[in-house]
Amino acid sequence: MAVNETNTTTVNTQEAVHKNTLTFEDQVIKKIAGIAANENKGILSMSGGFMSGLTDRFRSTEDITKGINAEVGEKQVALDLKVIVEYGKNVPTIFSETVSRVKKAVFDITGLEVIEVNMHVEDIMTREEFDEKNKKEKEQESKRELV
Repeated sequence: MAVNETNTTTVNTQEAVHKNTLTFEDQVIKKIAGIAANENKGILSMSGGFMSGLTDRFRSTEDITKGINAEVGEKQVALDLKVIVEYGKNVPTIFSETVSRVKKAVFDITGLEVIEVNMHVEDIMTREEFDEKNKKEKEQESKRELV
């Protein structure tokens, strides 16, 4: 009698699987959102976070991310913005344009989808009031630095 014997040898090769990842700090997303939102005419400031004039924006030592909260996931972002808007401007239009700008900037730079933008208007001022307030704040800050 012949016995058929089959030996099955399974070679289990475990290859190392490398997964590449790209992540962003919340601060990066907040900065992108802050710059994009401030480009919108009608927004004077993000919760007093930075100056409204173009040249002042780049010279300002204030935090551009002030007034912005971000929840950043692997593929999506949710943002809350606190703003001061210019008196006489249409706030719903400002909101719509801000949402579009922020979504586009975040996606173009990071590839992340902004799924939610909430904008809270903290104050409304004329440009003159805003400029005067910032001038006084800068003067007070200069006095503090001298002391």
